[in-house]
Amino acid sequence: MLQKPNPPPTALPRRSSNDPARHQTTARGFDVLNSPLLNKGTAFTVEERTALGLTGLLPRDVCSLETQVKRAYLQYDRLPDALGKNIYLTAMHDRNEVLFFRLFSEHLREMIPIVNDLTVGLAIEQYHHESRRPCGVYLSIDHTEDIEQAFANLGTGDDIDLILATDAEQILGIGDWGVGGIEVSIGKLAIYTAAGGIDPSRAVPVMLDVGTNREELVGDPMYVGNRHARIRGDRYVAFIDQYVHTVRRLYPNAVLLWEDLAPNNARRILARYRDRMCMFNDDIQGTGAVTLAAAISANRVCGTNMQSQRVVIFGAGTAGIGVADELRNAMMREGLTRAEATSRFWLVDKQGLLTSDMADVQDHQAPYARSSGEAKGWTRTSKGVDLAEVVRRVKPTMLVGASNVAGAFTEAIIRNMAAYTERPIIFPLSHPSARSEANPTDLIEWTDGRALVATGTAFTPVTYKGVTYVIGQISNAMLYPGLILGTVVSQAGRISDGMFAAAASALSSLVTVRQPGSSLLPNINNLRSVAMTVAGAVVEAAINEGLTKFKTMDIGREVEAAMWQPQYHPLKAI
Repeated sequence: MLQKPNPPPTALPRRSSNDPARHQTTARGFDVLNSPLLNKGTAFTVEERTALGLTGLLPRDVCSLETQVKRAYLQYDRLPDALGKNIYLTAMHDRNEVLFFRLFSEHLREMIPIVNDLTVGLAIEQYHHESRRPCGVYLSIDHTEDIEQAFANLGTGDDIDLILATDAEQILGIGDWGVGGIEVSIGKLAIYTAAGGIDPSRAVPVMLDVGTNREELVGDPMYVGNRHARIRGDRYVAFIDQYVHTVRRLYPNAVLLWEDLAPNNARRILARYRDRMCMFNDDIQGTGAVTLAAAISANRVCGTNMQSQRVVIFGAGTAGIGVADELRNAMMREGLTRAEATSRFWLVDKQGLLTSDMADVQDHQAPYARSSGEAKGWTRTSKGVDLAEVVRRVKPTMLVGASNVAGAFTEAIIRNMAAYTERPIIFPLSHPSARSEANPTDLIEWTDGRALVATGTAFTPVTYKGVTYVIGQISNAMLYPGLILGTVVSQAGRISDGMFAAAASALSSLVTVRQPGSSLLPNINNLRSVAMTVAGAVVEAAINEGLTKFKTMDIGREVEAAMWQPQYHPLKAI
């Protein structure tokens, strides 16, 4: 049985990117050029080429990293579609990590949708038909005896900060795609490095292969994963237990990250372990925390607080429940009891308003189901009490969309909401834009410019009656790089609700909302500076809550020093 961890006695020394031991090698010739951790391509100096056996293996000209980045971006920009750009960046990542991360970090807003989001789904669909450099750890539920050996073969010792695992059951936009889901872990860790400065040599992507229910994969002779239906129940739980116990023992200071699990599995794993070790699920906690940041900004505009809000959430899946949890926690921090805070939420899913008498309400939805008698007399459709009726009856001050139902926030619904609420807070979170519950242009017009809007996808500013409204993007990438960087720096024993609250508050503090039309969130182009601010707040919260014995007089300096920088260092031949 895992015991609740005590805070480490002190912050363990982190291996600096300037450590000379990290920049020397016994490799020579093509072994150097074929190592993405060592390769500089045409940036190797004449002296390095002589010492490392590279003379004649590269063009004579010595280029700077800056020149390489410019050349790489020109190539990238010429590619005709998102999938081609994803393949190009993947090949660069496999060839030269510093160049990849430098290019990525300079174009985060443009490239995050290419490296992650829906584009990586297109790449995953082709995964088993392509030859790619192995990256990460592949664990099979059919061979649990290999778990420890698999990690030992990494050869990293205990020098690991992050381990990101997926079983790839619910990949955004494509669902279950089996072992190809390793690309999710790889792409997400790339964002942690490019935006949050996590050392890529200290981060491990993991594929938990428990099978697949996609028959076209099981029947495809090219498929390289387990050829059977997904294992569930006790055997799945035992596999996860063994994985968690093993990595916790081998890497006691690593943060365990989870991605794209089915909602019930994701919440069950988080509930089982989060109070006993450092663990984070971006699908559940990340979306909720960024939405909370936008809500804090919106409340600042209105001069209100969270506990006064009446919240309707359309879409009660992983993201929708995660948003409800974080907003409810904020209400409780303001003084409401759990029951009082929960009563401020109405959740609508495919079966209509969730009520306690429904047989198909799932475990993670049940706490928010309304009493069966509350909706007595409300108008019902074939899908229960629909969103329009809930808005008419509840008169919400905040409306959140996590449904992937395009156009769900109709003109009638929004005008109804605006008739009762002076400053309607409206967050259509679904992405891409084709799945958004509403277009910001419509929301601004239908509320006569009174709506406070943030969206899950990027939209251009909206000009209405002479005022330009900047639409903040509720992107998880605004928060999770800084949250995890702060957790790594502090070496907290767990990630507390207080650390999430500190991260959300720090993110909101980066915008000034006094001017009409101001964005509720900072610009996604500045993710590295955002990550530093968020990380500092997280470290401070961990110290104040006694979750770490890490002490420092200058949190900002410690955070900045901990961030890995994509730059070349002299490479010494030994």
